[in-house]
Amino acid sequence: MASTNIPKLVLPSSTGLKGIPVVGLGTASEDSDPSALKRAVLEAIKLGYRHFDTASIYGSEQGLGEAIAEALKLGLVASRDELFITSKLWCTDAHPDLVIPALKESLGKLQLESLDLYLIHWPISAKPGKKAYPIDGKDLVPLDVKSVWAAMEECQRIGLTRSIGVSNFSTKKLQNILSFATIPPSVNQVEMNPTWRQNEIREFCGANNIIVTAFSPLGAKGVSWGNNQVLDNEVLHDIAIARGKTVAQVCLRWIYEQGVTVVFKSYTKDRLKDNLEIFDWTLSEDDIQKINQIPQHKVNRGPSESLIQEIWDGGI
Repeated sequence: MASTNIPKLVLPSSTGLKGIPVVGLGTASEDSDPSALKRAVLEAIKLGYRHFDTASIYGSEQGLGEAIAEALKLGLVASRDELFITSKLWCTDAHPDLVIPALKESLGKLQLESLDLYLIHWPISAKPGKKAYPIDGKDLVPLDVKSVWAAMEECQRIGLTRSIGVSNFSTKKLQNILSFATIPPSVNQVEMNPTWRQNEIREFCGANNIIVTAFSPLGAKGVSWGNNQVLDNEVLHDIAIARGKTVAQVCLRWIYEQGVTVVFKSYTKDRLKDNLEIFDWTLSEDDIQKINQIPQHKVNRGPSESLIQEIWDGGI
C-alpha cells in the first residue's frame, strides 16, 4: 500500500527548516494499553503519518518511544529526522526550575535526543508532584509565565527541542507572551472543529505568524470530557452524504482549508487510512457557508473548574 505524502507548514521561530505535517496522530487516550498504541503508531507510519503528538500527562510517551524505535529498526522510516514529535509541559512542571528537567524526562521516555515541538500544555500552574487530570483546586498556584517561557526558550537554545509553543492559550495570553518573548511561540494548539471554529484565535495567530494546531477535530467522542456533537451534527452529515465522504473527512478537510494543522486520535487502521484521504478534493462555497452557520459550543473546559473564566479570559 502506497503511503500518503502529507503536506507540511514551515514553523516560524524554529531551528532548522523542518516543517510540521498538517495531519498528525494524537496519543491522548483513556485506554492505557501500550501494545495498542504501538500497533497504531507503526500502522500510521506505514500509511504516511509522520507527526506524533504526546504529553507527559497522557502516559503515552514511553509507548510512543518504543514504537519509534521499532519503526527505525524495521526500516519503516530511514531516520529519526523523518518524524515530527510533539510533547507538552504539564502544569505541575510549569515552574522555571522544572521546565528543563521535565523535558529531559520526556525525552528519556521517548528515547529521543530532542523534540521537534514542546508546548506549555495549559496556561496554569500547579504544585510540583503527582500529575493528575483534573487538577484539585487546592493544588493550583500562580503561573509565572514570563519565567516559564524563558525556560522554554532555553530548551530551544540548548537543542532539547527545535521549536516551542503553547496550548489552550487565549488571544490575551498570547499577546502577553509576545510582549516579552525573545523566541515567540511557533504554535498554539487548541480545541477546534466545525462546532468550535476558533475564529478569533485563528485570526490573531495568522496576524502574528503563529501556526494553529487543532485538537479534538471530531469532538473527542469516547473520552470522559468529550461528546458526539461533531460526528452527530446533521449539517456535517448532509455535506458528507452529498460529497460521498465521511463526517470525519469533512471535518478534517474543513480544518485543512483553514490553513490549520490537526492532530487526532485513532487506533483503527481503516480510520487512520480514511482520515488521510482529504487532500484530493475540496469543500464548496455552499458547504463552507453551511458550516459557518453551525452553532458554537466548546467541550474541553480545562483541567480546573475553578479557573474556567481565568483560563479562557471569558471566551466561552
